[in-house]
Amino acid sequence: MSDQASLPGTAPTTLPATAAETSPDNPWPLQLLSQKLKAHIDRTPSAWVEGQVIELNRRGSNAYITLRDVDAEVSLPASVWTKVLERQNLPLERGSRVVALLKPEFWLKTGRLNMQVRDIRPVGLGDLLARIERLRQALAAEGLFADSRKKRLPLLPHRIGLITGRDSDAKKDILRNAALRWPAVEFEIREVAVQGNTAVAQVVRALRELDARPEVDVIVIARGGGALEDLLPFNSEDLIRAVAAAETPVVSAIGHEADRPLLDYVADLRASTPTDAAKRIVPEVSEELAGVRQAREQLRRSMDRMIDRESDRLAALHSRPVMAAPEGMVSVRAEEIERLLRRSSAAVNSTVVRAADQLQHLKAQVRALSPQKTLDRGYAVVELAGNQAARIAEAGHAVVRRPDEAPAGAALSIRVAEGRFGATSDGPAQPTGALHPGNPDQHQEVEENA
Repeated sequence: MSDQASLPGTAPTTLPATAAETSPDNPWPLQLLSQKLKAHIDRTPSAWVEGQVIELNRRGSNAYITLRDVDAEVSLPASVWTKVLERQNLPLERGSRVVALLKPEFWLKTGRLNMQVRDIRPVGLGDLLARIERLRQALAAEGLFADSRKKRLPLLPHRIGLITGRDSDAKKDILRNAALRWPAVEFEIREVAVQGNTAVAQVVRALRELDARPEVDVIVIARGGGALEDLLPFNSEDLIRAVAAAETPVVSAIGHEADRPLLDYVADLRASTPTDAAKRIVPEVSEELAGVRQAREQLRRSMDRMIDRESDRLAALHSRPVMAAPEGMVSVRAEEIERLLRRSSAAVNSTVVRAADQLQHLKAQVRALSPQKTLDRGYAVVELAGNQAARIAEAGHAVVRRPDEAPAGAALSIRVAEGRFGATSDGPAQPTGALHPGNPDQHQEVEENA
């Protein structure tokens, strides 16, 4: 639309091009705003929507209906030509679930927004089943129904979260049967709508509340039987994803045995009925007590058998000869020890004798090499005596080894085997021959001359 607008009875003026440019001094005419709204809404395409008919009024060639969302508190009025309704095979009634082709319209003169129904079709049972099946396949492809995701239920839950209808038979069945099976069981109950457009939101909210409570060990979602339309909330994608995200194990107890909402696939345990759920989540106290008694009896029999077996083993051990005369083990070892003592004593004595002999031999060798032995054989040691001996001793020559070391008149000290005696040297003698160690007469002559 041009910025120049000619209003009746006024001259053309310059108007703002957009709503953001308007101001108290330069506003848009209401007609211009309405025209812009109509132009924008006319460009909006038609859309198929699903809802439930909660109001239906026929007025001549027109009919006025109100649609409500199937899962939320959202309503929308719409108008439909009577001829559109007449095309239906079955008459449209309140409570019918339909899909409608809506086109928004803006009435310029009154400024009213109207939703025009250009086509409407009831949603039959087959359509609902087909839609649920497509959703089931899509969620299964994501892995939400995989067995690996399912959590094990506790053997004996201390507190059970129960989501069910207000004062419903399902609630009574679960409470009664659970108390009969295990009187000490405790419940955390959330009463919600289990059908209608608010059911999904209430069930999801209750599920998240119970899942956040650490004392709740398992959560049961229960509802009695009903038509497919009544169980539609338990086929909701929002509820399925909320159950898949829960940390606490969830038990589905919806309807009867033949009912299989999508909640059964995602739940960690599927119970065919609410009564079956009570049997699956708590044990039977009488059966557990019988099991305890049976376990005790088995333990007693096992202990008796073990005692009998060990008693027989002890009796067999006592009957052995070694146990009849246990001192025999000591006697055998004593004889062996005595034999080893004799052998060790003999070995020590032999070693001592050999060592004594060797010592005597070494002593004989030492004695044979000692100077005293030489003296005992008749030899003598000639040493200088007096001052001369002292001077020579300082030089290390006190013992006379050569004749010239004892000049004539030198005082001598002669050492023999049994003592000493003094003598005076006559000086070196003329050599008369070499001294031979094997000639005793020569030795005697030397000794006598000395």
